[in-house]
Amino acid sequence: MSAIEVKNITKKWGQTIAVDDVSFSVDEGTFLVLLGPSGCGKSTTLRMIAGLDSVSSGSILIGGNDVTDTAPAKRQISMVFQSYALFPHLSVAENIIFGLKVRKIPAPERQKRLTGVVEVVGLTGLLERKPSQLSGGQRQRVALARAIIAENSICLMDEPLSNLDAKLRHDMRVEIRALQQRLGVTVIYVTHDQTEAMSMADKVILLRDGRVEQEGSPEELYGNPATMFSAAFIGTPPMNLLNLADGPGGAVVAGSHYNRLFEGPGDGRVLGLRPEHIRVSDSEGVQAELLAADYLGADTIINARVGEQMLQVRMPGHFHIGQSDQVRLTWSDEAVYIFDKDTGKRIDHPAQGGGAPRTDN
Repeated sequence: MSAIEVKNITKKWGQTIAVDDVSFSVDEGTFLVLLGPSGCGKSTTLRMIAGLDSVSSGSILIGGNDVTDTAPAKRQISMVFQSYALFPHLSVAENIIFGLKVRKIPAPERQKRLTGVVEVVGLTGLLERKPSQLSGGQRQRVALARAIIAENSICLMDEPLSNLDAKLRHDMRVEIRALQQRLGVTVIYVTHDQTEAMSMADKVILLRDGRVEQEGSPEELYGNPATMFSAAFIGTPPMNLLNLADGPGGAVVAGSHYNRLFEGPGDGRVLGLRPEHIRVSDSEGVQAELLAADYLGADTIINARVGEQMLQVRMPGHFHIGQSDQVRLTWSDEAVYIFDKDTGKRIDHPAQGGGAPRTDN
């Protein structure tokens, strides 16, 4: 049985549709990430699952029970917010056990749970402090401890790391994922950061304009994007998307009249290439101009131009370019993705076994 089932839920604010006929299921013990840009409906979806927002149509099941109209307090879920939502006048310990006191859990049981949770989240020695005396990471640990101590099997997290700096976000990603695996809880995690999704999720639901664009494992979304939106949203740097055109003997990169990519039409199609799948060559491939290079230590991101279009290339180590470096770019057949320009959907390659640029014309 799925821990959570979302069936055709829609949320309307007047004439505005925030979530449009969204369906998915979450197995027990799964770390699911709702991913997408701001305004795509991911937080609204989470709030409907929590019961904080009503459902305009559709249904939500938790543990096989329909909870669409059930009050939030009766859904037996925990929630971690972006803002931490700590009481400033209460100590760390009092913040953590606040929910247990409201539910009238006996004092001995509260203390027993508190002792166990404090060790799990690393708050030993900080129980008497007030939230104002804590760092951002410590405050987030308090919010996590408050969710864990309730001992619910489902935890909803709404962009919990967005207020932290980059180094602390990385550390907290590792901690949250390790906690989820250790405790075996089911997590639905909302973020716009695809790095968080790729590094933490068992399953990703990519949302766009209130609808599900694609769902699957991080590996599936990265290696098998169903649309141009998925291809461009997943990956750092994102996939290069180059408009194609009809050229002599076959498809070429629009704005470039040489280097046939494959036989057949190119107009109306888009070529997708991951930056790390492109190689710089002196003798074969598409003619390109290297414009700038960003050295990142382990690798270098090169900004290049093919015809009238820009693309990025990831090269290992420190790659130097000249003031006007004319080279060729090449790639393997397996690295090629072809999309329909009008629908944005991925299509089969138009030429069997032929995606790399040719140098015979």
